[in-house]
Amino acid sequence: MNQKFNLKSVDKEAMIESIKEYFKRERNEELGDLAASLILDFFTEELAPLFYNIGIEDAHTYINSKLEEIFELQK
Repeated sequence: MNQKFNLKSVDKEAMIESIKEYFKRERNEELGDLAASLILDFFTEELAPLFYNIGIEDAHTYINSKLEEIFELQK
């Protein structure tokens, strides 16, 4: 899948800060903006599509269950 996720600048900045805080808290490592940005790029390119597809599958399952409920209303 070659889906490109376009992040708003403000959201990307918040995610970079979150990554930096995580590395400081969990690994006692100070990451710079570039390193955190590269990690975010990796997650966005490699992992986000997998989570996106899980969300699509969940939505599909939910919609199908609701459609079944509608068909059960037929007399």
